[in-house]
Amino acid sequence: MEKEEKVAAEAAAAEARRRLVIGVGFWVQGFRLFPWLGVNFFLKDGMGVAASSLQILQASANLPMVAKPLLGLLSDAVPIRGHRRLPYVAIGALLQAMSWLAIALWPAISLPVLTIFLLLSNFGASICEVANDAIVAEAGKQVTSSSGSGQLQSFAWMFGSSAGALGNLLGGVALSYFSPRIMFLFFAILLVIQFFTTVAIPESSLKLPKAATNLSALTSIRKQVKELSCALCVPEMFWSIIWFTLSYTVIPFLLGTMFFYQTEVLRLDSSVIGLSKVFGQVALLAWSMSYNKYFKTMSARKVLSVLQFAIALIMLSDVLFVQGIYRKIGIPDSIYTIVFSGLFEGLMFFKVLPFSVHIAKLCPAGCEGSVMAFVMSALALATIVSGYLGVALAAFMGVSGDDFSALPACLLIEAACTMLPLCCSSLIKERREKEKKEE
Repeated sequence: MEKEEKVAAEAAAAEARRRLVIGVGFWVQGFRLFPWLGVNFFLKDGMGVAASSLQILQASANLPMVAKPLLGLLSDAVPIRGHRRLPYVAIGALLQAMSWLAIALWPAISLPVLTIFLLLSNFGASICEVANDAIVAEAGKQVTSSSGSGQLQSFAWMFGSSAGALGNLLGGVALSYFSPRIMFLFFAILLVIQFFTTVAIPESSLKLPKAATNLSALTSIRKQVKELSCALCVPEMFWSIIWFTLSYTVIPFLLGTMFFYQTEVLRLDSSVIGLSKVFGQVALLAWSMSYNKYFKTMSARKVLSVLQFAIALIMLSDVLFVQGIYRKIGIPDSIYTIVFSGLFEGLMFFKVLPFSVHIAKLCPAGCEGSVMAFVMSALALATIVSGYLGVALAAFMGVSGDDFSALPACLLIEAACTMLPLCCSSLIKERREKEKKEE
């Protein structure tokens, strides 16, 4: 009896430490929206970057995220001092801290140098996210009950979205009183704190699956590549990833163009832009809690299809917004921007939660890090392509920082492209009940 109580106490302590690591990791990464809000205004107002250049830089900054499969393989197959997760989190936090410190303290920084440091920062962030996602996937595998499935994913998303809401709220206020460089410095200090916190926690206390110690690094990597290939060849996983990637790739996102329209044409204050992102993160937090309680047992195909349709509706609503329809019926531009722009960004992020839970259920044991990293890499590549398509669409339609007359037509095209993935939602495959029982 005492032995059982001791085992239960150790399991509870390990669970608490896992939640601490996951909470801190996702909170700090969610708070990245704080300095990135400052980056947008720093580029537009401080460096005079055009709308197309801003959107190209926003999309290109995600290039390090494409390396996630390689990082996932390294994390799975190459332990650092016998550990596969926390050392990588610490390395990623350190790289980010160095990057933001350099951006904050570099005098008269040029656009190429700024781009290099932003790429290095996102490379560090991708390392952190790969390791954090793997911890969530591995810990989630230890939950055997269907009621507990997806709880850690929802827990992580709630921490990330709450940090994003706080970061955008503070960012919108901070831009009214401080320069963006102060925001960069503050976030760098948070990353230094995360680094020392991560180093202080022994990974063995998390009770995660241990790496095989009798394999060389090269052999282990080959083994992980083979397991990843086998996992991706599973029809349910392969076709689900194809649909999820296409659901972003085919949309020519106009985020940079809309940012310039809101700030240059409508003259909305930075606090309004910050509040719109806060609203989106609060909505994301509420949806994460609702998903964990009500929707996690629903079909992933149904949930993702409904979200895709809702995103298209908001894009159609934006057409009425830029034509001034809402302003004529008494809805201020600031209120619409806060609510609907926030909902749009929140929905785009929220799609990842049900899909990550879906993939985690399909993922074979032992390659959680590499599979989740591959999925996030595909998402990053899809958002980069969609960002470039948005720039091409705006240029083709003649939308620029001085002329937004064709913006409604661009938004209609964007909404039509968003509806396309609904025509092939059958690609989202569910594992058959018989296969689940056999496994």
